[in-house]
Amino acid sequence: MANTVFNNTHINSLQSFSKRHGITILILSIFLASCNPTKSYVSNQGAIYGTIYHLTYESPNGKDVQDEIEVEMQKLNSSLSTYDPEAVISKVNKNEEVVLDDYFLTVFNRAMEISEITNGAFDITVAPMVNVWGFGFKNKEQVTQELIDSLKTITGYKKIHLKDGKVVKDHPNTMLDCSAIAKGYACDVVANFLREKGCENYMVEIGGEVVAYGENAKGKAWSIGISNPKDDEFLVNQSLKAVVKLPSKALATSGNYRNFYVEDGKKYAHTIDPKTGYPVQHSLLSSTVLADNCMTADAYATAFMVMGLEKSIELANSVEEIEVYFIYSDEDGNYKTYASNGFKSHLVKEN
Repeated sequence: MANTVFNNTHINSLQSFSKRHGITILILSIFLASCNPTKSYVSNQGAIYGTIYHLTYESPNGKDVQDEIEVEMQKLNSSLSTYDPEAVISKVNKNEEVVLDDYFLTVFNRAMEISEITNGAFDITVAPMVNVWGFGFKNKEQVTQELIDSLKTITGYKKIHLKDGKVVKDHPNTMLDCSAIAKGYACDVVANFLREKGCENYMVEIGGEVVAYGENAKGKAWSIGISNPKDDEFLVNQSLKAVVKLPSKALATSGNYRNFYVEDGKKYAHTIDPKTGYPVQHSLLSSTVLADNCMTADAYATAFMVMGLEKSIELANSVEEIEVYFIYSDEDGNYKTYASNGFKSHLVKEN
């Protein structure tokens, strides 16, 4: 059997786990699988969280466990989807009595940690600010300083905390949205499930976020492609900016591949700063983060899109648990890249 290549995974999540402050995100994932008589690999794909997932795993006895995996993913959805009125997070947002499950607590606690490390660049209360601007800033004419000031009173990660097993809010109208971390965590949940099933080699990809462990059916490290930003409205003509080997690591990308504006010949990302309520102005177009778990990679990738290139490089160099790869626009509007030293060791090729 020939190698199977999955690509063109275009993330435009508008449903339960819509991502990145309304930003379109793109990552191309390459999954190498083949028929090998000494190993039995299973591949699954489907729709979840408003995006597409791909799984490839060496399953004991060749058993396909897709149905069981989807049950696990739906459990997470019942905890963290703001589109499900009965989900734990929805009841928290409505100030209803609810028992916080392990999914919610794991994500909430990690989100608070990364919010503190990034000085609020990552913030699970920012959704109202993002929504008021609209996708691509389509509502910008309706945004006033008075409106932003009113939203500031209900946003900010320091306005929420856990006490006696409950989320306590400084303001009852504060809303939580974990979409910028939950999809990465979903990859971790599926990966943990596969390990419990005895799978020693696997790749889990949900909407461009990836967890890989061991090797593919060809006995090599899993390879993931990061797309090259292009001014291509329909994303038809695409190429890879880099290919990354992913032995026993997680990878997440946040970026603006179509959703940016040009001023004086320079491209700027459409991203809202949770602290100001206004768009940031910097040249970072894509941030890719390597970490031991995808929840962490996912959150940092989002935070870096708020922070911009210089601050992101400074922070990334101080956080030992991550490695980074940034695509940005220089003063002439050309695409440039930055890779941390640890990330460079994972690069297979770069265009």
